[in-house]
Amino acid sequence: MISIKKTTATDADFLTLVQALDVDLKIRDGDDHLKYAPFNQTNTLQYAVVLYYNHLPVACGALRQYNANTMEIKRVFVQPEFRNKGLAIMVLQVLEEWCKALNFNTCILETGKNQPEAIQLYKKLNYTIIPNFGKYIQNYNSVCFKKKL
Repeated sequence: MISIKKTTATDADFLTLVQALDVDLKIRDGDDHLKYAPFNQTNTLQYAVVLYYNHLPVACGALRQYNANTMEIKRVFVQPEFRNKGLAIMVLQVLEEWCKALNFNTCILETGKNQPEAIQLYKKLNYTIIPNFGKYIQNYNSVCFKKKL
């Protein structure tokens, strides 16, 4: 059984999943991982989602306000053994609906070139590649996306 909890970035299950995400990213990004850490602080996230499979937290995502019309999607992660089951799509759909409920009409996000499956997922969900924004402008490893809701 799958359930989804809307919560905050201080939620213990969310933070546990974020730790697993950071371990995964450290493997993918190698020595570059440390320079990305300042971009991924959870204390700036206003809204978080945890997806449970049989009461086990297995996926997450979060939002933070970017500007008056736009939310930035952050910290999307699915535990490896639960990937390719549509859980990331569920997380993203909940985040997008939450954005709309909060009267935001656009989502942006950043992922890394070392995450090809994430890039393909965002394209599949009608996110469009855009020039790198904000703190990612000078980051050669970033791929940024935008979606009008």
